[in-house]
Amino acid sequence: MKRYLLLCLIFVTGLAQAQLNLRVTKGVDNPTKIAVVPFAWAGGKLPEDIAKIVGNDLEFSGQFEATSPERMLSFPRAETEVHYRDWKALGAEYLLIGSVTQQAGRYYASYELFDVVQQKRVFAKLTVDGSSAQLRDMAHHISDKVYETITGIRGIFSTKLIYVEAFKQPQKYRLMISDIDGFRSRLLLESRFPLLSPVWSPNGQRVAYVSFEADNKPAIYIQDIATGRRQQMTNFRGLNGAPAWSPDGQKLAMALSKDGNPEIYVMNVLTRQLTRVTNHFAIDHEPSWSADGASLFFTSDRGGKPQIYQVHLTSMQQERVTFDGDYNARARVSPDGKSLVMLNKRPGTTHHIAAQDIKSGNLRILSETNLDESPTIAPNGAMLMYATRSGGKGVLAAVSLDARVKILQPPKQGDVREPAWSPFFN
Repeated sequence: MKRYLLLCLIFVTGLAQAQLNLRVTKGVDNPTKIAVVPFAWAGGKLPEDIAKIVGNDLEFSGQFEATSPERMLSFPRAETEVHYRDWKALGAEYLLIGSVTQQAGRYYASYELFDVVQQKRVFAKLTVDGSSAQLRDMAHHISDKVYETITGIRGIFSTKLIYVEAFKQPQKYRLMISDIDGFRSRLLLESRFPLLSPVWSPNGQRVAYVSFEADNKPAIYIQDIATGRRQQMTNFRGLNGAPAWSPDGQKLAMALSKDGNPEIYVMNVLTRQLTRVTNHFAIDHEPSWSADGASLFFTSDRGGKPQIYQVHLTSMQQERVTFDGDYNARARVSPDGKSLVMLNKRPGTTHHIAAQDIKSGNLRILSETNLDESPTIAPNGAMLMYATRSGGKGVLAAVSLDARVKILQPPKQGDVREPAWSPFFN
């Protein structure tokens, strides 16, 4: 647990920036109602309200509705103080109680979950600890435990988000990192030149991206998130773009035009040895690894318009995999390897985010916003985030893979784009 919180602390140190303030615009029709009682605390005001953060986390998923403390009839601190009839009268299905203590400069949060309907304790008292700077991490950890216990799906509240902020006056680009709820954003890199296509390494320690800082030409960089140390991985003429980590973290797929036409290549990150994957007169770009690392999906206009193809890396056999719509691009594979998330455009419509079942080919439109781009999938496969436009600004939005939950970030001063969802950190 201490190792988990130490890793989280790495992300909160550094320069603080404006928050993303993502908000739920549509949840499931019948969300699970949960009461998160304010955690008991004998000292002064805590730097963070753990119960409020947990309630906000669960509501962020779109699957829960948290009971307002103002409606609560009591504030139990132990199982003996829980009166199920009171919570049933409020319509709560679950009840979370807890307390915070401090010892030798560290905070200890203990918590218990109860099933109001069945009138029983779901799990016994659990404890998570950390410093004052880690109170928010502790809350996210509790949210993850509650979410997984109730839904059976691993929680993603302790994961992180990397994205790009773009400003016009003066022109600058910022590579940012934050909690997925938008809080605790901090600067990773600032540049006068465009920053594109950030993508996390599988272990969550590095990020690969494209920068135009080298003679105003695109080049792929890898940056250590904790230390800020950077490596320039490519310096070829023409296109150097769309880096994608292999599942084992040892290779980067990318699009290069060093030999004349944009093609898909794979680079060994340690040795920088390149392997050419495609060889076609059309434009091949935007590679994405399959979940097992045995193949790559990529965008190509070899059929006349952009569609998604798959190349099997052992046989180098290639096949087209999308047929629904006159434009499909920027493929991303779900963690379970069953779904392909992409940009989809049908005649007479704008670009939307869609998900296609890889086995059956069935496609579902997920987003209702305009000019959508850059989808990135949560490590539990339940949600995805993407860039879109709102109020004339670039903003981030999120949607569940069943399209029942939708989340939007209100417009900010700069354009926000190119989101990348982190893997799990433990």
